[in-house]
Amino acid sequence: MSSEILSSFSLDCSCRGFSSRTVDNYVSCIRYFLELHSIDSDYDDLKKFLVHIRDEKKYSASTCNGYFSSLNTFYDYLVFEGKIDKNLVPSFRKRYMRTYKKFYESESRKLISIGDMALLVDEPDELVYRTIILFLAKTGLRRNELITLDREDLDLDGLTVYLKPTAKRSNRTVFFDIETKAFLEAYLSERSGNEKALFVGLQNGRRINRNVIYNVITRSALKIGLHVPGGHLDQKFTTHCTRHWFTTWLRRAGMERNFIKKLRGDSLGESIDRYDHIELDELKASYLRYIPQLGVKP
Repeated sequence: MSSEILSSFSLDCSCRGFSSRTVDNYVSCIRYFLELHSIDSDYDDLKKFLVHIRDEKKYSASTCNGYFSSLNTFYDYLVFEGKIDKNLVPSFRKRYMRTYKKFYESESRKLISIGDMALLVDEPDELVYRTIILFLAKTGLRRNELITLDREDLDLDGLTVYLKPTAKRSNRTVFFDIETKAFLEAYLSERSGNEKALFVGLQNGRRINRNVIYNVITRSALKIGLHVPGGHLDQKFTTHCTRHWFTTWLRRAGMERNFIKKLRGDSLGESIDRYDHIELDELKASYLRYIPQLGVKP
């Protein structure tokens, strides 16, 4: 029964335009919930599940919120299909998840210095891994945005990369500097095979996956004392910390906030953002002016 509903839910999400990665994540979260509780769950079941993933499994605040975001989408679908009368998740999240989020507000994501980022880039022996770390730091890309890049998306002469469309990103054109270009050229010159993906794994020569990127960054950070596995948020240097580094150091260098938002590809918030038009040439010039230089070489 649950497998049929999950299959139908997956199709519904696809029809709504969700990415395959988002759908897979939703289905995985919901399947785990249904292993412990029934579809006809009440508030007590939701409470027990929150305590289970938060206190027993020790999942992070963002992971717990991700689970309940998945459940909210699922139960909204069940209401639409007439399988249940009401979605209890929104009111549950309003009462419990906001409080939970505030509990973690004192924890800030780990920020490392420009010098430490240079050490992190230099840590791996493999050029592809050094290039990935540098590329993430200099572009502020999310992990999945990097994974989906193809070689044809890269304009080395124009110091530009064109991203695949995603629901989270408003701007698909980002830039890199001469320092990053040198790494990309060196990496591409030693690459073999016809795989269209920009970044490929060392073992199979296929498109690199999420776990490889996470392990490369955390293990490299661990070796130079920048990562504490199992520690608090401000003690762990993970993939998303490169995006935090990118944002913070551009801001500290003096880049205007709306330029940083444009480079990050954040979804437009206030209505005025939609009218605050920034030309790409202007954005690129500002980026090249403010992006930190690490002094690293391939």
